[in-house]
Amino acid sequence: MNKRFQILSLLFLGFSQVVFSQIKEEKLILDRQREPEVKKIEKKKTSIEAEKNYPPEEKSANPPTYNITNVPASSDFKTSLIQGEDISPKFDAEYQNNYFQLGMGNYGKILADGNISTKLDSGMEVGGDVHFLSTTGLRKVYNWDSQQNSGNAGVYLNSYGEKGKLSVNADYGLNDYNYYGIYAITPRSNNVDLNQRTNRIKVNGYYDFYANEFLNDVRVKSSFLTDKFNAQENQAEVLFNLSKHGVELPALNDVKFNADLGLNLETVNTDFELRNQNSSQYLNGTVSPKLTFFKGNSYLMIGSDFSFLNSKTRSLARGDDFILDQEEKSNKTYWFPKAELQFAAANEFKFYAGITGGLKLNSYANLLEENPYLLSDQELRATETKYKFYFGLRGDIDQNIKYDFSAGFGKMNNILFFQANDLFTATVDYNRPAYDFANTFSSVYDNGTVSEAKASIQYFPLANLALDAEVNFEKYNLDNYENIFYKPLVKASIGGKYAMLDKKLKLGAKAIFATDQTTNSFQINNDGINPDVYISSENRNDKVGGFADLNLSAEYQVHKNFSIFALGNNLLNTPYQTFKGYKVLGAQILGGVKISF
Repeated sequence: MNKRFQILSLLFLGFSQVVFSQIKEEKLILDRQREPEVKKIEKKKTSIEAEKNYPPEEKSANPPTYNITNVPASSDFKTSLIQGEDISPKFDAEYQNNYFQLGMGNYGKILADGNISTKLDSGMEVGGDVHFLSTTGLRKVYNWDSQQNSGNAGVYLNSYGEKGKLSVNADYGLNDYNYYGIYAITPRSNNVDLNQRTNRIKVNGYYDFYANEFLNDVRVKSSFLTDKFNAQENQAEVLFNLSKHGVELPALNDVKFNADLGLNLETVNTDFELRNQNSSQYLNGTVSPKLTFFKGNSYLMIGSDFSFLNSKTRSLARGDDFILDQEEKSNKTYWFPKAELQFAAANEFKFYAGITGGLKLNSYANLLEENPYLLSDQELRATETKYKFYFGLRGDIDQNIKYDFSAGFGKMNNILFFQANDLFTATVDYNRPAYDFANTFSSVYDNGTVSEAKASIQYFPLANLALDAEVNFEKYNLDNYENIFYKPLVKASIGGKYAMLDKKLKLGAKAIFATDQTTNSFQINNDGINPDVYISSENRNDKVGGFADLNLSAEYQVHKNFSIFALGNNLLNTPYQTFKGYKVLGAQILGGVKISF
């Protein structure tokens, strides 16, 4: 047994060296640690996946078996858009629900974060949380304003009933930032207004039945978004999961099956006021039947998605001397295959293969999460994954190593990516709005195929040490575009978390990498023949360089109610860009205090 762990440890260390030297990644994903499978016992997933919540043990006449893990209050040390992600180590320990933390650092960085909750006599839990992060930006790099601020405030309620748990939450988010990534021309004034601001309100409700007797769970989501340029978007979604689990088949020894039926209704309505004034209304209904046959850890899942999409879009087509109002309506029906087979030779080796597909409604809110520097006028389409074949190997070795290696190939329609915008007005002597410096992006779509390979591994050599690594490879072949923009070929991360001094000192590290990304860009000149007009030329094979980004964190518990923490981001001081013209902050150090009660 020891020899096997020595060999696996050497392999993991060797893999880490290769990743550090050859692979780069774009974005840090917080708290990716996964528990070993043998410790994670949960209700079987339904046709429409939903994260299950744990009921109190005394509830339900026939409760499912759960292994409850105590986790801290949700605080991800989210960052402003100008910089890479901050990280905060989190370990299995006894955490207090109520806390407030405050930190300050270079680049004018200010962090405030807190959560408070209480249990009422009726058994309900109510609470609220706030989060604020601000930075003055890159004053030594840009002569114009690159300051950014973000904040969230939310309230929530959890109620445990006789048959299930009710969760309701409401959240308000504000993002106040600037289109500071100007590279093609120089603003005539350093006081130019580049501001963009988004507001989003979300209200969600979720009822989870303890036993999967026909009605599994019900989920309702809604959101409303506006921005400074009068864009508006409404989203709503209702999901029902019906199920019958654990049905025995007398004719087949030790074989059970689960029957699931997912019902999903989603709508997205978006209206823009700038430029082409794009407007779209989408209504999508999905029926997802699924049967899963189990024997031990092996299973066969067979299912389908039937989607019914109703859409209405409108936009203005602009010419030199005309404006044409265009409107399209359509009703389409889609069928997508769903199947997966897993053969578990042992807990250590589980071979799996399958096929999947589906329809995704792209919204302005979701696009802003990927790229905040979008023009407030976007064409929105639904992305269709016609099919994706995949296969892989995963396993859990003695609760110390968990791994998952997979590869796949898929056919997609309306693959979403972003391209840079040119100047909208070529006149030199012009009071340009914030978005007209070739500093914004628009969504574009194309059909094509994607080949992918993924590898992830988590290693738990000690009770207070967790190591993880991930590598993702994606290669797109498009029908009309030679290159896909802002999709790195390889992304990777490697990190670890360690607790010492009786878990009073908690350390975290995360290194992230990404290879070069292809983009389009513009070179803008005034050739002197017509000094009142800019002449621009486009390069459709420009590059945004790859990068390596090192992040460290530490927290020390001075008293059970008082801690100090420090965060270091982009410690290699790499001046990389997230999008063309948009540089991230350099090496950042932030320190602060945390009060728990």
